[in-house]
Amino acid sequence: MSQLIRALVAWARVAFRPPAATATPAPSPYHRRTPPTALPLPLPLPLPAPRSPYGLDLPLDGAASVLVRPYLVAEERRKERARQRQRRLVLVLAADFGIDLDTRDLHGLGVA
Repeated sequence: MSQLIRALVAWARVAFRPPAATATPAPSPYHRRTPPTALPLPLPLPLPAPRSPYGLDLPLDGAASVLVRPYLVAEERRKERARQRQRRLVLVLAADFGIDLDTRDLHGLGVA
């Protein structure tokens, strides 16, 4: 197995070798090459001063962000719908059938 890997690596070196560099023509004695001038590098920008987001002196604006979790709002809506359904049922039973489900006022039973 190791012989196979070595053979594949040798083949890959030959197959993917960069092309040979072509010989550059000899410079003409009448043409003088000037060395390239180095371009000035821009100065790096300074890093901002490190600061902690927890050490800000400004208070948080509560109106700028929503701090209510959506599942809490959904639970409150579900409970309100259940209360509304209960009130409607009591109203229908009292109006149509004369059944009073209100147990808070027992019409004087506690007096006797």
